[in-house]
Amino acid sequence: MRRLLLPAALLLLLAGCTTAPDDPEGQPSGSRWQPRPGLTWQWQLSGRLDTSVDVPVYDIDGFDHGADTVARLHGDGRKVICYLSTGAFEDWRPDAADFPRAVLGKGNGWDGERWLDIRRTDVLEPLMAARLDMCREKGFDAVEPDNMDGYANDTGFPLTAADQLRYNRLIARLAQDRGLAVGLKNDLDQIPELVDDFDFAVNEQCAQYDECDTLTPFITADKAVFHVEYELPPTRFCPRTRDLHLSSMQKHYNLDPWRRPCP
Repeated sequence: MRRLLLPAALLLLLAGCTTAPDDPEGQPSGSRWQPRPGLTWQWQLSGRLDTSVDVPVYDIDGFDHGADTVARLHGDGRKVICYLSTGAFEDWRPDAADFPRAVLGKGNGWDGERWLDIRRTDVLEPLMAARLDMCREKGFDAVEPDNMDGYANDTGFPLTAADQLRYNRLIARLAQDRGLAVGLKNDLDQIPELVDDFDFAVNEQCAQYDECDTLTPFITADKAVFHVEYELPPTRFCPRTRDLHLSSMQKHYNLDPWRRPCP
């Protein structure tokens, strides 16, 4: 096939359009975001959103914030992650009435939340697809699907590891099909099977439970691990997680604006 010869000016114009100017990692515009190890972040799911934290990544509630908030964070040079619960029902969400009782299991320890029967993808796939559509339409760059380890908990359903792998891969595919990066939330035991399906990881308390080494497959694959501790001060976990190249900080359990990052 013959190559088209383009004028030099046009070639320069095309070259200038291949990289998004506000992308802190210089990734091609139009491609799915691929967060790399070492990025600092803010995770806030309660209280009035503080957009002044000088970090390149924000993780915020997908239902509670609109496209204007995402655009404002983008204007400040941030990438924005859409927090959703994909493995548990939350009775205060606007789509709560769409979940049939048959898929609602035991409580997961948080008020108003119940585990979902993730085997029922006939019911859950369209519901989760609609939520991911919302994230995309609001302009989010990525999604953090929460409660992705029901099989390891007392859900009220006989969930297996194979059920969880199928469901987690379904959520990853739905997100990525919409151009959203997707993070694996906790589910440490299945990291070897899932690291290739997810773009990054989000972890709570791996230092407290001496589990941080299990997250290294993501780092080896050049994928970020966004990590928080609640009960340990940074002096107790930062030296080790810095060596592992995790993006670590201390937060309150309610994930309000307060944060104490690793120095």
